[in-house]
Amino acid sequence: AALGARIDDDDGSKDEYGRTPDDGLETHSSREQEETEDSVLRCVALAHGSQGDSGLTLNRAQHVKYLSDMFEHLPAMFGCLDASRPWLAYWILHGLSILEALPNPEVLKRTTATLASFQAPEGGFSGGPGQMTHLAPTYAAVNALVTIGTEEALAVVDRAKLHSFLVKMKHPSGGFTMHEGGEVDVRGSYCALSAAFLTGTLTPQLKEGCADFIARCQTYEGGMGGEPGCEAHGGYTFCAYAALVLLGETHRVDRKRLMRWCAGSQMTLEGGFQGRANKLVDGCYSFWQGGLLPLLAKTLPVSTVVPIAEGQTTEVEFPPFDHAALQRFVLAACQDPNGGLRDKPSRRRDHYHSCYCLSGLSVAQSAAIAAGGEPIGPSSNKVAAVDAVLNVERKCAQRAVAFFAKLPPFTAS
Repeated sequence: AALGARIDDDDGSKDEYGRTPDDGLETHSSREQEETEDSVLRCVALAHGSQGDSGLTLNRAQHVKYLSDMFEHLPAMFGCLDASRPWLAYWILHGLSILEALPNPEVLKRTTATLASFQAPEGGFSGGPGQMTHLAPTYAAVNALVTIGTEEALAVVDRAKLHSFLVKMKHPSGGFTMHEGGEVDVRGSYCALSAAFLTGTLTPQLKEGCADFIARCQTYEGGMGGEPGCEAHGGYTFCAYAALVLLGETHRVDRKRLMRWCAGSQMTLEGGFQGRANKLVDGCYSFWQGGLLPLLAKTLPVSTVVPIAEGQTTEVEFPPFDHAALQRFVLAACQDPNGGLRDKPSRRRDHYHSCYCLSGLSVAQSAAIAAGGEPIGPSSNKVAAVDAVLNVERKCAQRAVAFFAKLPPFTAS
């Protein structure tokens, strides 16, 4: 992707380079794609001005205000997300952590108490007090407590009961059910293994059969579906491969085909990623897809030959994505002028996209630094580095793992 170079050039014909072709057949989808490309081009041109990439600025203060204000006072309309309260805490806290602006200790103390009230007597966490225990809010609650990072917050987790809950969610297929009697997919595998890894409860009992189930989810495209036989999807693919990283079993899937599929999902003009074939770019995939590629880079040789077509191959050097283009997309197209980040210019800001756009920006900046470069824009754009497997700030993950490693062994039921 060379979006920045195209915008800097006043030759209008260059705008056509990199557009998604419609093969002369206009459809509703092709019109949406063209409208999205036009909106991204306008955003980048406006952000660049006469300064080029140096004009791309992270609106840190506005994002901190948006996330902090919403953390304290959610409007009544958010009542529909009552079962997602640990997710709201995680999305906001993680975004603030990346921006290096966590709330004050008193707010974090109250947040710790709130998250503790979501822990079920039998282990694991629910979306709110008295609600059904579920792997998704368990993952979110553990990540939120790890982001808070105090001993009080980390000590909230009852490790023996958490392990018991995770074992209960194990499915004969090797996967995990999201809740008792619920669906079985790679989200469950990732949520369970991530929470177990961070809390030092990742036992052989939990690992058994996991890699077999995940390997069956790889599709002919190279990506991973939510369960065997489903279409490859960016979010599920991240969950599947990150789970394999935690298991130490990444060799169980065809990593070259996976890399080809994932790298190919970076949009040539926009610079961001799509989540599935023939879908629009979406800021959240800046992490779900952008965060996956560095994980692949750690488990494949520095230079790898990958298939690109029948009987054809090409040599790819790592990192296998355009980290500069991804930064441009997040900074120019995903920032709401009033704070918060969004899916794309035509969408509203929200906590979910604020979290994952910032996570993707962090991953892209880390890739730039690893390649010997610097983040795009002024030095104030630099954000905290995230652990791409767990999606918490790297130092928070290290602190949590060290904390739980010092505790006496738990008794597994």
